[in-house]
Amino acid sequence: MVVLKEGSRPPWVGLGAAVWVQIAAGNAYTFPLYSPSLKSVLGFSQQQLTILGVANDIGENVGILPGIACNKFPPWAVLLVGAACAFLGYGVLWLVVSRTVQSLPYWLLWVALCIATNSSAWLGTAVLVTNMRNFPLSRGTVAGILKGYIGISAQALTEVFTMVLDDSASKLLLFLTLGIPVLCLGMMYFIRRCTPASGEDSSEYGHFLFTQAASVILSIYLLTTTILKDTISISSSVCYVFVGIMVIFLMSPLAIPLKMTLFPRKRKQLGQLDGSSSNLLAAEAEAEGDSSQTAHLLVPSISSSNLGSFREGEEMSDVEFLLAVGEGAVKVKRKPRRGEDFKFREAVVKADFWLLWFAYFFGVGSGVTVLNNLAQIGVSLGVNDTTILLSLFSFCNFLGRLGAGAVSELFVRSRTIPRTFWMIVTQIIMIITFLLYASALNGTLYPATALLGICFGVQFGIMIPTASELFGLRNFGVIFNFMQLGNPIGALVFSGSLAGYVYDAEAARQQVVQCMGPNCFRLTFLVLAGVCGLGTLLSIILTIRIRPVYQMLYAGGSFRIQQTSGH
Repeated sequence: MVVLKEGSRPPWVGLGAAVWVQIAAGNAYTFPLYSPSLKSVLGFSQQQLTILGVANDIGENVGILPGIACNKFPPWAVLLVGAACAFLGYGVLWLVVSRTVQSLPYWLLWVALCIATNSSAWLGTAVLVTNMRNFPLSRGTVAGILKGYIGISAQALTEVFTMVLDDSASKLLLFLTLGIPVLCLGMMYFIRRCTPASGEDSSEYGHFLFTQAASVILSIYLLTTTILKDTISISSSVCYVFVGIMVIFLMSPLAIPLKMTLFPRKRKQLGQLDGSSSNLLAAEAEAEGDSSQTAHLLVPSISSSNLGSFREGEEMSDVEFLLAVGEGAVKVKRKPRRGEDFKFREAVVKADFWLLWFAYFFGVGSGVTVLNNLAQIGVSLGVNDTTILLSLFSFCNFLGRLGAGAVSELFVRSRTIPRTFWMIVTQIIMIITFLLYASALNGTLYPATALLGICFGVQFGIMIPTASELFGLRNFGVIFNFMQLGNPIGALVFSGSLAGYVYDAEAARQQVVQCMGPNCFRLTFLVLAGVCGLGTLLSIILTIRIRPVYQMLYAGGSFRIQQTSGH
């Protein structure tokens, strides 16, 4: 019989609290809102501003330390570091933009921006790793929801920026300086490891569906109110009402634990967990270092006398051998197979690891180049107010992240189609999108931005559960954060070195400070289309290679863990 400690809180409270932390973790997406002020106040060129955008991406995505910390410290400690980073980093930027301090060296601003946005890595890693472990049988869905709310965060913070902060960059930076630490301090108590959800509860699917539906409604609401604010005159009192409704929508995931408290269901006997759930819980217990609990999860209770008849050189049956392994009398050492728990040094030498990394690098690196330059792209094509453009990208980015988790989960369970198949589809669409940008045809800017936002979000929503399925959850924090390095490296290569240089060269040719016309980014878009073509090829190779892994993991429509006793 499976033995679990009683008294652990259900994981839905932590998921509801994680939604708020993810809103704070999306602070890096506010860079287009205050970057024009940085450029005007400090007199930066577009290339200097683009290099600051690279700092924004490096800070957001360099999460190796948070990944390691998640295996050594409780989530609240990781969240506390993230809060400190936001306070220090955004505090320095606020001092400069508000002219409280007249001037600071460029390198110091670059470092401050790295520290500020590195709060995203600490906050996001803490809640993602914790909730992936709390819902190990619904990894794609949970990753899609949490990464989806990161996408919504850009819309939510834009709403606050336009409705409450009067489009003031200095007020926004002060809001981030103080608001993120306060939010983290309020939520850190609820973000903690819980008894993993077994998937036995028939209401779990409905709970996830409710959370997804609430997030979609919230995102549509934010897009609608942003457009209204931009197109018609709205009084300040109405603006505050809009923000209040947004807060209520953000609280909607907490309705699930509230409903479970007010209307409790009879819990099934824990001993009725199926074999796959038992093995998965064993892996989770072992990841926590509780070897005695692992043994109880793996095998029925047996006494040490069961091993007394075994002598060196004697043969034992398969069942006896497994019992001996469970008791720790026999150690089996071998390298993990795909689908099992890898150490980072074991994963990094695998071809699948690097295929996934480069496929993600080409997809996300090209998308983040457009995101970092979205305001300048809009202005160069005659859009004076780029707030709607940013809100549209954020909305579609959210849809891509949420949809990637839900759609890939459906097809992986029903058809055992690897999640990376959807990277192939979206990177092909990205090629078409970049060609639309390059053509600069009338009426294509907003559709191209919407398509790119969806495809950009899918890259995140697919990479995260794929990494956990190929290399396990034990060192997931480190592995997934190493994968995310594709984002800042892509920003450095494609945004800093390519887009900024092309923009400034065209501005110099026009003999203006602000470049105008399609030639400002046309060469950049054509190069990015070729980059996505290469990413598509790598995604196809990876999908073919890992198809047997998904057939093994999801045979019969249920998740299976290949438990290794040598870990």
